[in-house]
Amino acid sequence: MEQNSTDTIPIEVCILTVDHDIKGTVYVSKYTNTNRELTDLLNDKEKRFLAVTNAEILSRTTSAPPRKYNFIEIHIDYILMVHPSSQVLFKESGKAKEDIVRFRELRNKLNQTRPF
Repeated sequence: MEQNSTDTIPIEVCILTVDHDIKGTVYVSKYTNTNRELTDLLNDKEKRFLAVTNAEILSRTTSAPPRKYNFIEIHIDYILMVHPSSQVLFKESGKAKEDIVRFRELRNKLNQTRPF
């Protein structure tokens, strides 16, 4: 079954290979169960490459600056892991921890106030 662009939805992903971290967009079928979108895409026996748009490739072995591409294809066998960018957890810096504490204090104050 051939799909056109109206049959797909974009998902921002992080892709890990042995040598690179790749951020970009992949397109999955909008008819797939939400929890299985990436799994179904990677397990498709008809496809051996994963198409990625707006890709940013960061080397894990050197300190080279990231390279950016409008479009790349990654061979499925070289992919260690793919996950949606929205699920990425970042290490909290000291500034981020301070912001989180301030936000919680403000939220607590707002919860204690009552409207007139």
